[in-house]
Parts: sequence; C-alpha cells; structure tokens
Amino acid sequence: MKSNSIMKAAVLLIICTFFWGSSFPVGKHALGEVHALTLVFWRFIIAATCLAVYLKVKRMPEMHLSVFQWCWVISVSIVGVGGLNLGLFTGLAMTNATNGSLIMALSPLMTSLIACVALRTLPSFVQCFSLLVSLTGVLMVLTNGHLETLLSMQMNYGDQLIFGGMLAWSLYTYCSQGISRWIPVIPYTFIGMLSGASVIGIMCLISSEVHPFAELWNSSALGISEIVYIGVFGTVAGYLLWLNGVRHLGSADAALFFNFVPIFSVLTSFMFGQAVTQLQLIGIAIVITGLLLPRIRLLKRRPKPCSEF
Repeated sequence: MKSNSIMKAAVLLIICTFFWGSSFPVGKHALGEVHALTLVFWRFIIAATCLAVYLKVKRMPEMHLSVFQWCWVISVSIVGVGGLNLGLFTGLAMTNATNGSLIMALSPLMTSLIACVALRTLPSFVQCFSLLVSLTGVLMVLTNGHLETLLSMQMNYGDQLIFGGMLAWSLYTYCSQGISRWIPVIPYTFIGMLSGASVIGIMCLISSEVHPFAELWNSSALGISEIVYIGVFGTVAGYLLWLNGVRHLGSADAALFFNFVPIFSVLTSFMFGQAVTQLQLIGIAIVITGLLLPRIRLLKRRPKPCSEF
C-alpha cells in the first residue's frame, strides 16, 4: 500500500513540475498581449480566489497569531511571492523561457547556501561542487557560450531580473521553514497570494501604462486561457500537488523532482514554436547533473533505500 502511495506521489510531482515548467513559455506567450504586471496581478487574483474556495470547502480553522507573527508572515510573503513573480514575468518579457527555467532551477541550491549563511555553517564540498557545475551550465546558456560577455558583465537584463526573483524565492523558502510552525501551508500560501495581489495592484495603479482590466478585456481567447492556466495550474494546482508530494516523500526527496522543470519548459517551448538551441539543451543537462550530485551521494549512503518509507 505504501509503495502505491509513493508511486502516486511521484506521478503527481511530475505533473506538478510540468505545470511549473510549462508556465515559462505560456507566460512568455501571454506577455505578447498583456503587460507583465497585468499577468502577475491576475495570476494572484485567480490563485487567491481558488485557494479561498479550497479553504472554505476544507473548513480550515482560524489562525491565531501575534502581531509580530502576522507582520513577519506578510513581509516574507510580499518579498518571496511578490518578488519572485515580479522578477520572473518582468524578466520573461526580455528573455526566453528556457533561460528563465534554467535560472529558477538554481533555487534549491541557493536555498541551501542561504541556510548555511543564516546558520553560520560551511557548505559541504559536494554542495559547492554541485553549485559550481550548475552555475557553469546556466552561464553557458546566458552568455551563449561567449566568455567575453561574462567578463564584461553584459548579460541580458531580463535574466538578471529572473535571477533576482529566484533569490527572493530562495529566501522565501528558507524563512517559510520557521513560519510553517505557526501556520498551515495552505493558509500561508493564501496569505502570500493576497499579499502579492495587493502589492501588484498598487503598482498597477501608479503605473500609467498598465491597465489590468482593460488589457484582460481586450485579450484574445487564447491570451485569457493562458492567464487562467498560469493562475489555476501553474499556481494553485502546482502548490497543492507539491505539498502532497512533500507530505508523502519528504522535502529532500520531493525537491529532486524540481529538476524536471527546465525539461518541461523546453518541451513546451517547442510546442509554442520558440527556438531552443543545442547550447541550451547542453546547459540543461549540465544544470540537472549539478543538481543531482548531492542526491547521488546521499543515495549511496543508504544501505536500504526503502527503509525510509
């Protein structure tokens, strides 16, 4: 029975990474019709609405937090959820989806490094080597194989924005470990969606070139369906499937499936007719290899892998 549950969790995690990976080229295509802030705003609104219905159906109990805890939860949500989406979708307007998925693939390793800094511990040799290999793959793609681009620091501005979003998400992931002791994950995610929607809504109001309602109204049926896809599948379904996988496999084993995100991003990019170069494919292989290195060593140390479950 346990093996069936594990297999089901693994399949759901693969579906989850497909939703996340496909959101890169889908979002890139949607940005041809709406502004990046409009896309992020409606993503949060759709996700918050779906989560509100979910919480209502599940009849989640009310949260009893102190003023400090509420402030910390909201602050972390604004930085993590808002920062990620701002950097990601604003950056996608200036770069391609494959680059974005590769940069986001560094998040697990970056989270580990943030934890080392926060806990004042040194990363292991395997972690350092893994990060070095992964960064090599990412830089190979971002510089298009030209070393002089790296030396002159003339990388795509969109890539830099996505990298900033990835850092925000890594900080959010680390800080969420402590917050999870105060509040369940689903309500915490709901607060994150509301916080993000509020911040992005204010930015839309002060930006004269952004008109979320008018842009959505004037979008094609395909554009609207892409926005709904990102909000429902790329956000709500992705979170719920991910949490299910973490509950059954544990965070360490579930994190391994994150490596499928750039693969599904490339496959979806092909479907949208976006060009994917051979160099990008090589970069993906290098990034995934770097991300797998710490897990390979841990698996070798386990005399009975099935004894965990």
